[in-house]
This record gives sequence, C-alpha cells and structure tokens, in this order.
Amino acid sequence: MKVFKKLSIKEIKVKADNVRKDVVTVSGRNGAGHIAPSLSSIDILVSLYYGIMNLSSDAEWGKRDRLIFSKAHGCYGLYSILADIGYIEKKDWEEFYKESFLSGCVERNIEVGIEAGCGSLGHGIPLAVGIAFGAKLQKKTYRVYCVVGDGEMQEGSNWEAIQFAVKYKLSNLTIIVDNNQLQAMDFLINIMTLENRKNDLMVKMKAFGLDVMECNGHNSKEMIHIIDQWINRSKNIEKPQVLIAKTIKGYGLICMENDPKFHFRIPTEEELHMGKRYE
Repeated sequence: MKVFKKLSIKEIKVKADNVRKDVVTVSGRNGAGHIAPSLSSIDILVSLYYGIMNLSSDAEWGKRDRLIFSKAHGCYGLYSILADIGYIEKKDWEEFYKESFLSGCVERNIEVGIEAGCGSLGHGIPLAVGIAFGAKLQKKTYRVYCVVGDGEMQEGSNWEAIQFAVKYKLSNLTIIVDNNQLQAMDFLINIMTLENRKNDLMVKMKAFGLDVMECNGHNSKEMIHIIDQWINRSKNIEKPQVLIAKTIKGYGLICMENDPKFHFRIPTEEELHMGKRYE
C-alpha cells in the first residue's frame, strides 16, 4: 500500500484541465448527458483528491478520508479521478454509459472508492454526518467531506442532519456546496431562493451554527488554503464546516456555461467550436 502524496497547486491546475478534457471526451462520445453539472464541481473534486484528502493506493484503507458525493448525477469528474488514481479500471470509465458497471448516478462501491450511493438528492449530508459521528465515537482520525449541490440544499433532510452535526460538534465534517446557482433546468432564484436576500445560503448556514466560509469554486489554491486551516484548527474548534464554493455550471465549455438548457444535453460540434477553457 502506498499513501498518495499531495500535488502542488500548479500540478492540481493541470490535473483539473485534464479531467475536464476527459469528461467532455468520454461523455460526449458515449452519450452521457450530465456534463454541465459535472464540470462545475471538477475543481472542487480535484482539490480534494490531489491536495487535501488522505488517501492511499488501497481504496479501503481504514485511515482514509471519506468523500460523500451527494450531487450524484454530476459524477463524471469523480469517475475520471477514480480512474486516474487507479481505483477503477480506465476501460470502465472509458466505457461509461455503455458496457461499464459505472452508473449515471453514483452507487456505493467502497472497493473502487465510492463511499455512498446518492442517486436520490438530499441523502449525502445525512450519510456524511452519520459517518463523521461514527468516527468521533470510535475516536478515529479520518475526516469526512461531502460535496452537495446548492439546489439540493432545499431538501429538509439536509437541515435535519446539519442540526445533528452541530449538536454533536462534528468538527471532522466539511460540507462543500457547489454553488452554481442552477438546479436542473432553471436558476435557483426562479424557484426557491429569495430575490432580495444576499448570501441566502450563508445566512442559513450560520444561523444553524456551522463554521461557514465562501470562495471561488474554480480556485484550487483558495479552497485548499481554507480547508487546510480548518484541518489545522480541528482540535480547537467544535463546529462542522461549510465551504460555499461559487462555481459556474458547465465551466470549461463556453457554450454550456451558465446555460440551463445544458443540464442534460450533449453539445453539438458547432457548439463545441465556441471554445473551451482548457488545452
């Protein structure tokens, strides 16, 4: 077993662009439509896997940090990363949506690094809270991370779990909200978010008693700095943490960025020629 070393910020930026390219290539070729929600969270996932989490070549290593990927339909970046670090065979990722065992929404398979199935939105935070609570009871040192969509935060199950996490002082839990301001086929502000209240999500999180920060969700240096500070202070703080990562849905493909119609849609060749943000 080999413990993975952390990459430099420069290496992480290169890795993120490679994952973006990989996601667009594989999903476009195989007809997998949830490209835009996958692209918004790639920088978050790359920062976690290559710059923050303690992981090894053994996907079931007992001391590993746990990631619960709650916005499960946007899992293409996660699959690309799991193939890159060797948890799944590259051919299984390359055959995604065809002959592969990988599903359109993540299904629990710890042997390949998938800690929980989250196809029904609103379950990831409760699962992460349970795992973090179990670790605390057993005096385990691993940390638990949960990546959740901002639209998904309308689910009441999340807020029940957050109350529990605050009550039991789960400082080993970090929730990262992929705050791209879109849910499915429309903007949050047209559905549930209050129009006249700025930082609505941050206001709610603070009111529930969490340690809350926000950042550019496409800036790995900023995300890693904030989470490293939380990790270093974990013995002195008694709150679970929430990082509101401001992202752009479809980030990387100009035709997709911030466009609701691309929630589940393959871009045409003409649209791809509009440009991209990676080499």
